[in-house]
Amino acid sequence: MKAKWARIAVFLLLVAAIAVAVSYRDRFDAAAIERWVQDAGVLAPLLFMAVYAVGAVLFLPGTVLTLAGGALFGPVLGTFYNLTGATLGAALAFLVSRYLASDWVAGRTGGRLKQLISGVESEGWRFVAFVRLVPLFPFNLLNYALGLTRIRFSHYVLATYICMLPAAFAYTYLGYAGREAVGGGEGLIQKALLALTLLAVVAFLPRLIGYFRKRPSLTVPELKQRLDHGEDILVLDVRTAADFVGEQGHITGATNLPLEELPERLDDIIDYQEKPVVTVCRTDRRSAKAAELLAQKGFADVHVVTNGMTGWNENGYPLAET
Repeated sequence: MKAKWARIAVFLLLVAAIAVAVSYRDRFDAAAIERWVQDAGVLAPLLFMAVYAVGAVLFLPGTVLTLAGGALFGPVLGTFYNLTGATLGAALAFLVSRYLASDWVAGRTGGRLKQLISGVESEGWRFVAFVRLVPLFPFNLLNYALGLTRIRFSHYVLATYICMLPAAFAYTYLGYAGREAVGGGEGLIQKALLALTLLAVVAFLPRLIGYFRKRPSLTVPELKQRLDHGEDILVLDVRTAADFVGEQGHITGATNLPLEELPERLDDIIDYQEKPVVTVCRTDRRSAKAAELLAQKGFADVHVVTNGMTGWNENGYPLAET
């Protein structure tokens, strides 16, 4: 009983600390961080990493810290200090969540949190690597959410450290380039162009990761066979509502979600985040775009049906009754 009340007390203190930190976050800026670090002398790197770690636990803006790290310590050491501080903070939040709130949340998971837990437990460290490279969830909240899963702590820390490196270096270098611009350093144009290039690479990562997560296409007979075997597959028809009930008809049990509406309606199909999804359209042009989008958003098993409803009808397969 004492242990239970101790956990509750620590949890309430943490909530209060987060509330205070969030209410004063407007005063948490690069200038304030620079003053603290400069006053620390030789202990400046340790202080900076400690501030970064506490900031991650208390939901303070990590971007401000990362830019400040680049401005204060340069692109190489700044990246190391930023990445180490962020990982320490992520580890602390993970442990707090695992040992303070996991039992309470276990029976209350749903929606996006249920999706995340299912994803981690099916893919392990690979899912952590993916969400670090592709920011599907806010960083600070994600740290706590991952603590509710069964992933090993060592796997979580290693995947976090390695896969946050690209974004950490890009934003650290941006902070360094900004400081150089203010101070009138040499090679400003080259440094600015490199900073923009690095940011462009980071922005392109979701598309690249989505490409590698895409699964092979399915032929129409392969889809028919899997449906006949009773597999739990989401047949996602991405044609317009009019085409869905038009002359080509649609597959029995298919879900109609037009491509244009897909980005805003992902929650409608979130239960299939880790289950097979096949995208269907008239041929396979729109369905290929839909599959790419789903892969970028973390859907792990997405297939395009080659030749779509045209192929389905050419094979003489039955259609849903309208």
